[in-house]
Amino acid sequence: MPTPVLATKLFFPAPRPQITSRPRLLKRLNDELGAGRKLSLVCAPAGFGKTTLLSEWIIQRRRQHPGVGIAWLSLDAHDNDPSRFVSYLVAALQGVDAEIGAEITGMRHSGLVLAAEPVLTSLINDLARSGKEFILVLDDYHVIEERPVHEALAFLLDHLPPQLHLAIVTRSDPPLSLARLRSRGELTELRAADLRFTPEEAADFLNQVMNLGLSVDDIAALATRTEGWIAGLQLAGLSLREHEDASASIRAFTGSHRFVIDYLVEEVLQRQPAEVRNFLLTTALLDHLTGGLCEALTGVGGGQAMLDALERDNLFVIPLDDRRQWYRYHHLFADVLRARARQELPDNIPELHRLASEWYEQNDLTEDAVHHALAAEDFERAANLIEEVLPQMRRTRQDVMMLAWLTALPDEVIRSRPLLSVFYAWRMLVSGDLDAVEPWLRAAEQGLDSAAAEGKGPGHSAPTSIRGQELRMLPSTIAMYRASLAQARGDVSATAHHAREAFELAGPEDHFARGAAAAFLGLASWAQGDVETAVDTFSEAVLSLHEAGNLTDELSSTILLADMQVARGKLQEARKLYESALGHAAAQGGTAPRATAELHVGYSELCREFGDLESAALHLQTSKELGRHVAPLTEHSYRWFVAMAGVREAEGDVTGAIESLDQAQLLYLRGFFPEIRPIPALRARIAIRQGRLSEGWAWARSTGLPVVGELSYLREFEHLTLARLLIYQHRVLPEEKTIQAAEDLLKRLLKAAQAAGRKGSTYEILVLQALALDAQGKHALALAPLERALAEAGPEGYVRLFLDEGAPLAPLLAEAAGKGTAAAHVARLVQSLETTKLQTAARGTTAPQLEVLSKRELEVLRLLGSSLSGPEIARQLFVSVNTLRTHTKRIFTKLEVNSRREAVRHGKEKGLI
Repeated sequence: MPTPVLATKLFFPAPRPQITSRPRLLKRLNDELGAGRKLSLVCAPAGFGKTTLLSEWIIQRRRQHPGVGIAWLSLDAHDNDPSRFVSYLVAALQGVDAEIGAEITGMRHSGLVLAAEPVLTSLINDLARSGKEFILVLDDYHVIEERPVHEALAFLLDHLPPQLHLAIVTRSDPPLSLARLRSRGELTELRAADLRFTPEEAADFLNQVMNLGLSVDDIAALATRTEGWIAGLQLAGLSLREHEDASASIRAFTGSHRFVIDYLVEEVLQRQPAEVRNFLLTTALLDHLTGGLCEALTGVGGGQAMLDALERDNLFVIPLDDRRQWYRYHHLFADVLRARARQELPDNIPELHRLASEWYEQNDLTEDAVHHALAAEDFERAANLIEEVLPQMRRTRQDVMMLAWLTALPDEVIRSRPLLSVFYAWRMLVSGDLDAVEPWLRAAEQGLDSAAAEGKGPGHSAPTSIRGQELRMLPSTIAMYRASLAQARGDVSATAHHAREAFELAGPEDHFARGAAAAFLGLASWAQGDVETAVDTFSEAVLSLHEAGNLTDELSSTILLADMQVARGKLQEARKLYESALGHAAAQGGTAPRATAELHVGYSELCREFGDLESAALHLQTSKELGRHVAPLTEHSYRWFVAMAGVREAEGDVTGAIESLDQAQLLYLRGFFPEIRPIPALRARIAIRQGRLSEGWAWARSTGLPVVGELSYLREFEHLTLARLLIYQHRVLPEEKTIQAAEDLLKRLLKAAQAAGRKGSTYEILVLQALALDAQGKHALALAPLERALAEAGPEGYVRLFLDEGAPLAPLLAEAAGKGTAAAHVARLVQSLETTKLQTAARGTTAPQLEVLSKRELEVLRLLGSSLSGPEIARQLFVSVNTLRTHTKRIFTKLEVNSRREAVRHGKEKGLI
């Protein structure tokens, strides 16, 4: 079941029987609301009456416009979790109209993840259909610090329907586009200068509300000293009740707000009866107050009566519901009370937190129970509570809160708890800290062994309880995470071993464990290049994940299954998988935004291969929008930039492509699947196609990749990149050994790919064989592998496979078109070449251009062709020998040579000297 909604967060504070009305501010709020402003921002430091003003305004609006729906949400630090934030947002609006967000509520109660943007989209659509006017107030927004929540609110504000008005109460400006709203006339702003009491308001407050009977001069002096600060006036008023000489006390009342508070609270507290003072200090640590909770901490009855009395006496308590069962202290007053409690009751604080934790647990408010257990440093109690809610927190992706809880627990407590140890191992794995994973898994195993030795095996909790079920599945889970770790390290045999172990340990009904184990067996087969077995095994894994009801993992696994189909050369099968998965995700109401965003990235790469760059870009944009409000899994986040690099290169934006790959490299961490297309190799391919062969050779040297030796599928992409480099090198500087090495390597790669059914690799190898033959002037022979690739790959829709080779392949494609090979497909390719103006290159030279030598480098190259020594050349050029060496090194790099003699020979062949 989902975490229950705390109803007190949804009530706006009821006004006190006597308040100082603010007609000038109410009029401004009403006038500007009527003018179509989207947002009312009430922003000022603590103690300026922000919440009181808004609650008075809301009551007035309700009285004057009975049909207006008022939704109020009081925020706290826990609402920094995006899932929790949107849940409460929905609940607040449903308090006005139960039909709004009904679909979302159904998802929430079924345990599905509530991600910000899809939920808000559904919510906005419901509001737009309702036709009713709404005001939504977000109180205490300054407690929100997490960017995903700010972005969720920005999305809501950007798409706000006309009948919804948003009001934000905060101590500091939220990170929204306030300047844009201001320039468009869509923002109402009330700040400290607006909220300060005027002399007339101060007089009404002190004499009518607080009954002090002060003179005009005393009121003016007090208003001047407090600068109209409402909390200061209230504290001053409380302290003046016990002073006979009010004027003398006011004259002594000076200092900044901080000193004012210290002075006045001291005055107020000292004059309270002992039972009131004790109540205030004992309950100061509570964020919310209700009679039973206060009685649990104070150990005496009458908690509700005390709260009522505090409200009557204006002692800074604010009601949180319309029945006045829940209250909170004014934030500023609470801060001072807590500081005073730490001074006077230091030994009692942990016990008070523990008592609060017990009360919250008994009332099924687990989050607050954990919060107070941690504050009490009762870590065993906190760990027990966390274990109970861990599965639900994991399913609803409340990772921010869970990680904060685990971070607050000492390592030894986590290590003694198998469930917590495994969850922490998972956090280390997805964060890329691979070395930290195994110690936490071993700790989990040791915890299970110790429990078994004491007769408290996995079944010592009730078998049907959540904790009991989690413990029963834990051995399989540990094996699964070991498979994950082995996969991340590239250890294929260990991946398969641990995956089989996880499968054997899983029960027949443990669909998630069985699906995950099958998935890793499929990944192990894929890493070995056996894509046929990988597809069969992984398809079974996806079915098991579907049976488990785990939508996010089911969709994410579909992406990998589509990748395997691409490796088989089955682009149309991959297309069907993507379209089916995206349809399934849409039917679930957007409850798996992270996986859906990843599906759009994979589909974008497929569209790029089909030659549909517009659709490829649109899918990436959709993915970006979906992923704005979810924390992406680290091992997937880089792929968006890889796909964008492909689109940009295809559009001719080489610089943009490189920048995207640079960003991808920054985000990349080894994850749960094989590294089939290393980012450095992708960069090298772009450089090679651009004729920057020195970069290509730098990459080749950095990999230590042998031209001969044993082949492996995990390095196939790199070997194909190396073969391309050798072919392009031969075009610039023809050498028999270079092109022969390329042909031998391609022949071996083709044999391996064909044997394993990897048609995707086979088609690329055939294209490269055609380029290798063409580079040797064997144009007729080159047509044979190209025509085979066109005939087999054409029906699947391959386009970029051919177009990415650009000018070198263009004349061969033109010849194939002339011969009628795969006529319709080749005609499309030739048309694409013409569209991108590559036909000009096809009619001229097919060799890539050398990196241009500067004027100075050409001068150095000519002198290198003379009989002068190095020092003599340096003297003739009026440079140092070191500078000459720098010029020479650059020349060698650009000409792809290693000696002076080779440089001179190469320069003469190319007409440089």
